[in-house]
Amino acid sequence: MAGMRVLELAQIMAGPTCGMMLADMGADVIKVEKLPGGDDSRGYSEPRVNGVSAPFMVLNRNKRGIAVNLKQEQGREVLLRMVKDADVLIENYRLGTMEKLGLGYETLREHNPGLIYCSISGYGRDGPFADKGGFDLIAQGMSGLMSFTGEPGRPPVKTGNSITDINAGVLAVIGITAAYVHKLKTGQGQMVDTSLLEAGLQQTYWQAAVYFANGTSVGPTGSAHLLTAPYQAFQASDGWINIGGANQANWERIAEVLGHPEWKQDPRFSTNKGRMENLPALCEAMNAVLVTRSKSEWIAAFDAAGVPAGPVLSVGEALTHPQTLARNMVVEVDHPQAGHTRALGCPVHFSETPTAVLRHAPMLGEHTRELLVEYGYSSQEIDTLVAAGAVAEAG
Repeated sequence: MAGMRVLELAQIMAGPTCGMMLADMGADVIKVEKLPGGDDSRGYSEPRVNGVSAPFMVLNRNKRGIAVNLKQEQGREVLLRMVKDADVLIENYRLGTMEKLGLGYETLREHNPGLIYCSISGYGRDGPFADKGGFDLIAQGMSGLMSFTGEPGRPPVKTGNSITDINAGVLAVIGITAAYVHKLKTGQGQMVDTSLLEAGLQQTYWQAAVYFANGTSVGPTGSAHLLTAPYQAFQASDGWINIGGANQANWERIAEVLGHPEWKQDPRFSTNKGRMENLPALCEAMNAVLVTRSKSEWIAAFDAAGVPAGPVLSVGEALTHPQTLARNMVVEVDHPQAGHTRALGCPVHFSETPTAVLRHAPMLGEHTRELLVEYGYSSQEIDTLVAAGAVAEAG
């Protein structure tokens, strides 16, 4: 993405996720933060590292930062000058906010017909909910995710991570990349529009398939798979492991490893249909065996037999696992205030154009003067903008 210039007018998670991924892949991402205060995640009280918000740092590395008051005419003029040579603008304001500021897509495309304007919202830019604000929890509920997450008979549960926020950012990257290809071919920009609701719906492929096939809305299945068994977490003597018997061959190998080859002929378990219909009995039988040995012993046995299996790790265990480290999914970042920190690496790898983490998350207004000089402002003009409160510098 080297050569792509991105203006990120976004905060908290979905938009910053998009901007971070583009920055990791080489784009020049300029985080345009509001005044006063900047990105709301800067204010998260815990956890902080030497006074700096850890959530802000993890999502905003590799970006340059400028602080602009878009409610002031002078601040809007700064953004309009920046828009003229931008390839992409990302925003996740509530529908109509940018238009009220005089900075909506139709206005900005007049200044730059090649602009790719990416809007990430709660529900999309049309439909009866278009003007509602977006929050991950609400989107998880509305998209159906919470109806089948958790254990049967228990209250609705959201996924432990902000899945609709994160996935909306990933979908925005895909949309921007496709629009950029179109721009390189034609010179034309366009609107790219995705939402937290759609990011949640996109995660329901299997559940949607069941509904479209027979009209059934499936409920929660815990860690078990909706369509095949055994495919879930089981308890060993010292913790939990996942076992993936996703096809008949793997199931037969599991029966052998567990020392019960007769299960392969048991009418309750001999077919996937039977195993799904008798899942409680299957789990009870397997658990009775699995609790007799440790996680490592069982994983070694399943690995030797070619059965997919793995431990259920804590976040700390996952982030220090040799495979995680081998894939460079933990990166070192030095920050001027927080000091030496770590962050997640880029999950996409390239043979010819590898990603790199070259910048810490910017202090509020850290690159304001540097960027304004790039956009043709004189030192005196910058001082005037700072004095007027139209822009702010770090420190």
